[in-house]
Amino acid sequence: MTDFQREREALGGWLHQLRRDAGLNGKELAERLGWAASKVSRIEHGRQTPTEADIAAWAAAVGDPAVAADLAARLQALDSHYVSWRRSLRAGHAPRQRVAVELDSGTQRLRAFEPGMVPGLLQTAEYARHMFARLRALRGTPDDGGAAVRVRMERQRVLYEPGREFHFVVTAAALRTRICPPEVHRGQLDRLLAVGSLANLRLGVVPDGAPVPLMPLHPFWIFDDRLVQVETWSAELNLTDRHEVALYEQVFDRHAGSAVYGTAARRVVASVLAELSGPPALPQQLPRSAAAGPDAAAGPDMVTGPDMVTGPDAAAPEVGGAAAVAVVAEDSQ
Repeated sequence: MTDFQREREALGGWLHQLRRDAGLNGKELAERLGWAASKVSRIEHGRQTPTEADIAAWAAAVGDPAVAADLAARLQALDSHYVSWRRSLRAGHAPRQRVAVELDSGTQRLRAFEPGMVPGLLQTAEYARHMFARLRALRGTPDDGGAAVRVRMERQRVLYEPGREFHFVVTAAALRTRICPPEVHRGQLDRLLAVGSLANLRLGVVPDGAPVPLMPLHPFWIFDDRLVQVETWSAELNLTDRHEVALYEQVFDRHAGSAVYGTAARRVVASVLAELSGPPALPQQLPRSAAAGPDAAAGPDMVTGPDMVTGPDAAAPEVGGAAAVAVVAEDSQ
């Protein structure tokens, strides 16, 4: 059970007890509130999250309005685990970036997996500007792109502070995705190479054809060993349960374990840079022998990948593909 669900059930339990103390059954309370009885049941059993207005009405209906403030505080704690982007970004992206500044500054060891874009702490200003514009168009949030970019650039100061460790893993699909003009894209990849050359940074890449232990389902960030942030299109989850944090640490380690490092990693990034001089690559057509299914034998015309060796001493392939980049900050300079 997740932290979010556990706390939602606990809140429902408090509301259930208030109803019982008032001598009301669920149907009677629902009639007082003008709700369907099923809503009372869903809230009490932790299957629906009440709003602050729901809590205030509930407390008044059971004759104990003084408890509304305490229960609202519990609701706010619950909401901190599931934060919809609609609410988080209602004033634009800049305020959310300021929250990230505080979170980053309180973290000694940061690990992040990003399957769709370059992580924010490694973005150039122009790349970030295009990314924010895409998200703003999707969600209809206020146009504060300039302020959001400035705060994101301020966040990056933490990379150069002593005593911190950073480890980023991004898929090469993220490096190749053309969400910005080619000149901006090239600048972003140059930025990755520059960051990887810092004394306190280590750059790793999961090359094309390397076996991956798990599917790259969604981005997540691990702050020390206390918090995991998981991003979806609709919301951000904040997970603090130690078992959930430990699970994401395992997932991260498995993604990072497929990486090559040093010169080999830079070679893969350079191959993506070289691709930008031409048109977007088209998917390679499968040979007809592949139509027989996954158990079909590979014929002489079947495209097969090279044998791969991964790990810190592995070499990078000559061409790029669906690889992943890992950036690891060691002891600070």
